[in-house]
Amino acid sequence: MGYLGKSLRTPHSIGASKINSKTFTDFDRSRVPSPCFVVDEVAIEDNLKVLDRIQQASGAKILLALKAFSMFSMAPLIMRYLQGTCASGLHEAMLGHEEFGGELHTFCAAYKESELRQLLEISHHLVFNSFAQWQKFQPLLNAAREKRPELRFGLRINPNHSEGTTPIYDPCAPGSRLGIRAEYFSGQSLEGISGLHFHTLCEQDFAPLERTLKVVEQQFSDILPQLEWINFGGGHHITQPGYEVEALIECIITFKKKYGVQVYLEPGEAVAINSGILVSEVLDITCNEIPLAILDCSATCHMPDTLEMPYQANILGASQQNDKSHSYRLGGQSCLAGDVMGDYSFDQPLQIGQRLAFDDMAHYSMVKTNTFNGINLPAIAIWNSKTDALRVVKQFGYQDFKQRLS
Repeated sequence: MGYLGKSLRTPHSIGASKINSKTFTDFDRSRVPSPCFVVDEVAIEDNLKVLDRIQQASGAKILLALKAFSMFSMAPLIMRYLQGTCASGLHEAMLGHEEFGGELHTFCAAYKESELRQLLEISHHLVFNSFAQWQKFQPLLNAAREKRPELRFGLRINPNHSEGTTPIYDPCAPGSRLGIRAEYFSGQSLEGISGLHFHTLCEQDFAPLERTLKVVEQQFSDILPQLEWINFGGGHHITQPGYEVEALIECIITFKKKYGVQVYLEPGEAVAINSGILVSEVLDITCNEIPLAILDCSATCHMPDTLEMPYQANILGASQQNDKSHSYRLGGQSCLAGDVMGDYSFDQPLQIGQRLAFDDMAHYSMVKTNTFNGINLPAIAIWNSKTDALRVVKQFGYQDFKQRLS
């Protein structure tokens, strides 16, 4: 687990020409409850086909990073193409095991013994973040390996090479708690370790991976020939138009031949990018020096990345403030003063009851929702942009809020 969100988005990207989820241009937003995440299964499959081509051409195995996209109703489709899932803890691992199948790789910054015992029963690769935990649990790990010979153990490395610019999303920032730097391998036994894992990217093209790999090879050249596998982590924008897919394929082939290892990739966003929207309804229009519109979705509850980064999500048919004739500041229902999606402009005045669609909300937004203020979670729907078939697969209510409390 490293970068956690859409960190390369900026307010300057707003505009109809920048809309990513293009299949939704003519989608009838009144067909779903509001608020609602709507995912186009055709767009998901298009992404999966790109990923599968890389697998077939390079011999790499690609896993879905559940931290980015945990929509298990899509598991049958996803598992037609990918090799399994990667998890960041027990509950994600259980979801991967129960709903997706295939290989299950788990990494956690630190394991609780009670959770580790359960993870050892279902994980295929278990990656440790420190030598201290690896050594502490040796009796437990050895017993698990005797019971399940297919179980493999790895270490997460920190190549101390940052490719991002936002510290909150940078696993290689100074003082990072993620991964073991090369100098801390000195004097440590690697008996029982069959692979290494690194994750340094976020929404990035091939060149940052190429540079990172050079650093990894320089720092761990004495270890790499001993390995069975290496995991290049996530953050690869593989399915984004313009990504150097052929260069990635050649890089994987070269690395595999050089070190005799199985290469894994674990993209999350690349599986679901450009595939989903968040539909929301205008509840009220008011004014406080500037026109304001209150929606039934919430930045803090339903798209917290927009506040953490921060970045401003695109809206289908909208543009930056003052670009079009009618500008509004859009905000949510919560009591948080900063529960604001941003300033947008529209061709026509907004109307109470009008439905808006926030772009590219399938990945990360859906998994990070919360019920602050008791605000309801968005429904979840699957749409097929070729057949126009639509089904609402999940709706939430009071019990979902109550069951989180005591």
